[in-house]
Amino acid sequence: MRGVHVWIPVSAVALSFGALLVASSTNGQAPSAGPTAEQVSRVLAEARAAIGGGLSAMKTLVVTGRTRQVRGDNLVPIEFEIQAELPDRFARRDEFPAQDAGPAVTGFNGDRFVQSPAPQPPPTRPGGPAPTPQQMEAAARQQLVTAKQEFARLMLGVFASSYSSYPLSFAYAGQAEAPQGRADVIDVTGEGDFAARLFIDGKTHLPVMLSWQARPAPARGRGPGGPGRGGAVPDSSTPPAAPPAPVENRLYFAEYRSFDGLQLPTRVRRAVGGETTEETTFDRFRINARVDPRRFESGG
Repeated sequence: MRGVHVWIPVSAVALSFGALLVASSTNGQAPSAGPTAEQVSRVLAEARAAIGGGLSAMKTLVVTGRTRQVRGDNLVPIEFEIQAELPDRFARRDEFPAQDAGPAVTGFNGDRFVQSPAPQPPPTRPGGPAPTPQQMEAAARQQLVTAKQEFARLMLGVFASSYSSYPLSFAYAGQAEAPQGRADVIDVTGEGDFAARLFIDGKTHLPVMLSWQARPAPARGRGPGGPGRGGAVPDSSTPPAAPPAPVENRLYFAEYRSFDGLQLPTRVRRAVGGETTEETTFDRFRINARVDPRRFESGG
């Protein structure tokens, strides 16, 4: 597809992995310690300066846009609105014009997962057991982690930042190159198994790609298999299937424009295992706009 960048690590540059990480700072970010600390701090400072000086003053965020999701031979349209009250309240509301389904909201409020409509436990087989409290609790924990990781990736790719609701640590990995030029590469780690690589353009100092390994996730919306992005509580009467192998996920950021004094991407392409799965257009970013507190409550 047009505009795709293939970034290749520069073999002559020594990559530094496993650097010691210092404790998180108050904004949820921890640069690496040791020889790469100065490099990662420089690259991130340049990126945030290129995005805009008002970034540190951002308290709330409202984003509207459209996604076209690939499902088989079809492109499914999704219209969305994201509201965030930093650092620990986030919600995404999806509408599906081509589906006979109402809006779906997922996100988090502190350490509570937010979903609307609320997921329903799957019907049990005749004579089969209902989901156990342990299964319900485990599903809720995983939904919260998934929502916080989605938030973390958005903040990384759009603002080159992280927040205390899901603090991240950064280490300088080296440089990568493509026909379009070179990019600085930042290794990013977080709670649990969160790991990603952020690619920042060496000329513009703006984020151009975020990559990570993950198992295939359910599609947005309500397909035949469940209620949507938040997932459902597993049926305790069905033996668990073997999980699929992780595949590479990539987000490509492009077509930057100015919104409220910040340079932000208006086009994002997602690829899973080398195949495009989503194309997103951000129509508008509103910084420090009023948010609806009901959005951060289940059923809101």
